[in-house]
Amino acid sequence: MNWIPLTTETQLEQVIDRSFARPQAIYKHSTRCALSSMAKSRLERGLQPTHLDFHFLDLLAHRFLSRKIEEVFGVTHESPQLLLIKNGICVYHESHSAINMSEVLEKSAAA
Repeated sequence: MNWIPLTTETQLEQVIDRSFARPQAIYKHSTRCALSSMAKSRLERGLQPTHLDFHFLDLLAHRFLSRKIEEVFGVTHESPQLLLIKNGICVYHESHSAINMSEVLEKSAAA
């Protein structure tokens, strides 16, 4: 998986801008949580799609950015959590063990 680190609000704005050209996925991960590690591993085992970008947010290091994402997209924070951004809005989000690559692929193509 070619994770793109998400560490600043400027980068978040760029994610939103890029979402008008191609879908953007944001994965919110807690390095202290076994469930986060399992969800991340499941994503990494799947085929990485070439039509969307995957951004990695370390919640412990950048908690403020998670709050900003919640504010911008109106999606209540959970961990782990994956959001799919297309045309500037969150068109899909899932958390915990419900996160899976096949659903992300389906939603990114359909949304």
